Amino acid sequence: MAWTRKDLLHIEGLTPSEIQRILNTAKPMKEIMHRTVKKLPTFRGKSVVNLFFESSTRTRSSFETAAKILGADTSSLAVAQSSVNKGETLLDTVRTLQAMNPDIVVIRHANSGAAHFIAKEIRAGVINGGDGQHEHPTQALLDLYTMQEHLGSVEGRKIIIVGDILHSRVARSNVWALKTLGAEVVLVGPPTLLPLEISSWGVKISHNLDEELKGADVIMALRLQLERQEKGLLPSLREYTQLYGITRERLQKTEKPTLIMHPGPVNRGVEIESSIINSSQSVIEEQVTNGVAVRMAVMYLLMGGTSHVVD
Repeated sequence: MAWTRKDLLHIEGLTPSEIQRILNTAKPMKEIMHRTVKKLPTFRGKSVVNLFFESSTRTRSSFETAAKILGADTSSLAVAQSSVNKGETLLDTVRTLQAMNPDIVVIRHANSGAAHFIAKEIRAGVINGGDGQHEHPTQALLDLYTMQEHLGSVEGRKIIIVGDILHSRVARSNVWALKTLGAEVVLVGPPTLLPLEISSWGVKISHNLDEELKGADVIMALRLQLERQEKGLLPSLREYTQLYGITRERLQKTEKPTLIMHPGPVNRGVEIESSIINSSQSVIEEQVTNGVAVRMAVMYLLMGGTSHVVD
């Protein structure tokens, strides 16, 4: 059965079967990544454009690698050197892209809703690589894939997401994805870093990490932008680490071999103790590898791929 959606703009609204189909498609994609020759003819003659209005090393390189393994021609718009800095509007940029006739456009933008806007204006499939404080769907999918590799189903599993929920599109996408697949989600952070509408998300909210640790199958720490302290949202980084940092002592309170995750890059010693990042419980490096596989799967499905991956 062919994938019916033109774009991947958000997790909210995807069905459990749609989410699982992406994850299932990522499995053979990951196997391809471990071949001697990491190249498919699947996307030969197809083009993928990365349109990143925000700086990003991990996400952008992950999408580029995924497209190249699938055999696509890839190009990236260097926004700092483009006409955007000369006053060109987003709509102007989209129309220029349309004239290039790409097959898939990956966009990251500081404004929430930018990916939706582009998807309405362009024939190509659009993948949201992160828009403002809205969503980052492929990050949530790769996180789910990583959890499933270690835990099997996430249904009934206790997942703690800790940190700057207020500014995190990763947290939002993970909440929708985990809830859709039946996980127990607990969001933990200081009151100043939790959004006002969080009570409508349908998950448990806490300001005390230590009280929530028992029984946690996964702890996902979010990156803390250091300027949050300058804006008065945090008294100090030291206090944040004391209350919300993942330490060896805290891990023992889960009373199980809890997985440690992070969307990266990590502020070592702030969000997570350095020794934990390099421990067997950390799957942070696996998240990077799985990100390529999941993004390959999303592109493959948007391009009309079936359940049988061409090799």
